[in-house]
Amino acid sequence: MKEQDKIVLGIRKSQLSTAQANDFQKKLMQTDNKYSNESIYIKHITTSGDIYSTHRLDQLGGKGLFVKEIEDQILSGDIHIGIHSVKDLPAKETSGLKIACWLERLNPNDALISNSNLSLKNLPAGSVIGTSSIRRRSQILSTRKDLRIKLLRGNVDTRIQKLKDGDYDAIVLSYAGLIRLKMDHLVSDLFSIDEFLPASCQGAVGIQMINENKNRELLTALNKINHQNTELTCSAERKVLKTINANCNSPVSVYASIIKNEISIQCQLFDHNGSLLFNEVVSGLKENNLLLAQNLGKEIIDTIGQKKINELDILKDDFNYTPS
Repeated sequence: MKEQDKIVLGIRKSQLSTAQANDFQKKLMQTDNKYSNESIYIKHITTSGDIYSTHRLDQLGGKGLFVKEIEDQILSGDIHIGIHSVKDLPAKETSGLKIACWLERLNPNDALISNSNLSLKNLPAGSVIGTSSIRRRSQILSTRKDLRIKLLRGNVDTRIQKLKDGDYDAIVLSYAGLIRLKMDHLVSDLFSIDEFLPASCQGAVGIQMINENKNRELLTALNKINHQNTELTCSAERKVLKTINANCNSPVSVYASIIKNEISIQCQLFDHNGSLLFNEVVSGLKENNLLLAQNLGKEIIDTIGQKKINELDILKDDFNYTPS
């Protein structure tokens, strides 16, 4: 096959990104026998978030740290498709690009892995918990202010190794990522939606391409793969974030679910000390998902104020927390 006929997929240099790309490639090959291992090429791309792997995400700017370099190569034509964990994508889409396909979302919950195999509530006071997420930091503080929180960056396998090395007593990760890497057996405590409302689009994988893509065969294949309920729920979650000008680094949780023809969208906002500032659920017909999400976003702004929401994006204090 000629190089110009190949479909080039752009992904981050990580085991999780590779697993997500392999899953998409398998699904694409199942839609039409014209797609094969020979016709699809996976290109690994280093992103800013990967380069600055020891820095706090909020101090690096927060938005698009794990996707910008991939998006640039889609726009330049160096790759045809970018495969992303959608929670890494800014809620405001990059001009000229779209999420053309959504893979079925896996379990969106957060999970705790601890060296002692204890749950969050049973960890001894003073235990060291690792995370890089301001949201998770706030949620931990909302229930256990007697625990220490320590910044933890790196890919999933790197984080787990740091736990095994004794740098942490427990770490909090996305359960979906652990499932994709076949590491879910390591989980000590799987948080429920009621315990830890997840980040927007956690567990979802999006297939991104240019708006003007004219490859009808590819678009038809993507339409066959697309999981409609994932698209509806995650689009609503992203709409909430876009309305309040928040991002994946904000202490904001948004989760939407569909039962029959009705969609429910729940949003929580925390301050940096773990206090709950907002917690509401809206419901309605699933075809009104974006309108419901926008109205929920407006309610958040009316309740908290846009200035306060913007301030939550950056943690002014030390990320590491030690009980007083």
